Amino acid sequence: MKRRRRCSIVLAGLALLLTGLVGACVSQQPTEYTNPNQGIEIGIGEQFIIALESNPTTGYEWEVDFDESSLELARSDFTPAKTGLTGAGGEQRFTFEGLKAGKTDVTLTYKRQWEQDFADQKVFIVSIK
Repeated sequence: MKRRRRCSIVLAGLALLLTGLVGACVSQQPTEYTNPNQGIEIGIGEQFIIALESNPTTGYEWEVDFDESSLELARSDFTPAKTGLTGAGGEQRFTFEGLKAGKTDVTLTYKRQWEQDFADQKVFIVSIK
């Protein structure tokens, strides 16, 4: 009888531990931003995503400019729209991680690499605590 109770207690403890770990993993998902008017606040070591509509089949892509001493570009990728149409756009996503406390900005410019002019520009303000 004592052995069963001990096993039940150990199993209950493991279940609580696993529940806490799963909860921590879910809450670690980076927040996604699409609107430059919305301020971004993160901690050192935390990540966030800037996601913008893009259509690289036209030659246009988002170019990113940021202070590499404050932020690290952890990942950049493009996800095509699920329309199945040739030449359809999609979403360009940039995942950043905060490196040091302070205020900085991320400037994204939508342009063709070979042209000086640009079609759009967005500046996201980032506060790292």
